[in-house]
Amino acid sequence: MTVVITVVVFLVVLAIIIIVHELGHFGTAKAFGIKVEEFGVGFPPRLLSFTRGETRYSLNAVPLGGFTKLAGEEDPEVPRSLAGRSKGVRILVLGAGSLMNALLPILLLSVAFMIPYDVVVGEVFIAEVRPDSPAYQAGIEVGDVIVSIDNREIRSISDLQSSIQLNLGKEITVGIRHSDMTTEEVWLVPRWRASPEEGAIGVLGMIKNPKIIRESYPFWQAVPMGFTECLETYVRFKNVMQQLLIGAIEPQITGPVGIAQVTGEIAQYGIVPLLQWSAFLSMNLAVLNLFPIPGLDGGRIVFVLLEWVRGGRRITPKTEGLVHMIGFALLLAVVVYFTYFDILRIISGESLLP
Repeated sequence: MTVVITVVVFLVVLAIIIIVHELGHFGTAKAFGIKVEEFGVGFPPRLLSFTRGETRYSLNAVPLGGFTKLAGEEDPEVPRSLAGRSKGVRILVLGAGSLMNALLPILLLSVAFMIPYDVVVGEVFIAEVRPDSPAYQAGIEVGDVIVSIDNREIRSISDLQSSIQLNLGKEITVGIRHSDMTTEEVWLVPRWRASPEEGAIGVLGMIKNPKIIRESYPFWQAVPMGFTECLETYVRFKNVMQQLLIGAIEPQITGPVGIAQVTGEIAQYGIVPLLQWSAFLSMNLAVLNLFPIPGLDGGRIVFVLLEWVRGGRRITPKTEGLVHMIGFALLLAVVVYFTYFDILRIISGESLLP
């Protein structure tokens, strides 16, 4: 895919995720009578803008974010200010962007399930079992076929990996078919810590008798499937974060350029993978934006909670504004840092996709 198409696809995906996020802040602020001074896509300088009612709507030159500027975000003395509202209202308005990003994937994944898409399915047979691994201790042998995990059919390596990642540290029921065609259920616990070569249960799985089928689902099936897939993705995301915290896996951090590269590469495989990737990006933004980092919504929520802990005594607007400004500047510095390495990786011809 050409650089131009990659950039366009990335900006469209990013714009959708950002606009949905900012609409969360915008809608809740309007609902509670808080004055919205500006609704901006991208960061200044402004390219174009117009005013409707009391709000300016702008398209800005730096297409890596967006903002909803509310009256008196730190100063309760400003008329119809955010800071002048109750703690509950402020937390709701500040968290509404992440809530919208958390809900958007349900729509995206539901649509993805409705679009006809080719998938490779077959029997997942065991080519290797590592000694003393959970699979070895459960009695799984080379040549066995994994039929199901917790009564969910396993039709591909992706199904296997997804089900295992979903259940790290939990006992799972694995349905297997032996080479003599007898079937059996065994129980094992996927490990939090394991080398990439061994994996969480200690097997090397391969597809046997693969075939390509074209799948799609009607609306009444796709929506519940999208909801379930969204919830399970959050669980897998939580498990990855836990693995990072305990040092079980190495972090792989990238900046906007790296994300754009991956978006372009995924778009080559069709609209369904792109919708799934967009849903994943929206989930990431929903979670990461609530981190207690100054400059992010989570950082602003921290100041509301501090006010509650301090018995209603506020941090001064000047101090809070300064903290958020410094936090935002540091975030930009981090983005620039990782963007540098993203560019070096692209120049060297490397990809972030496996």
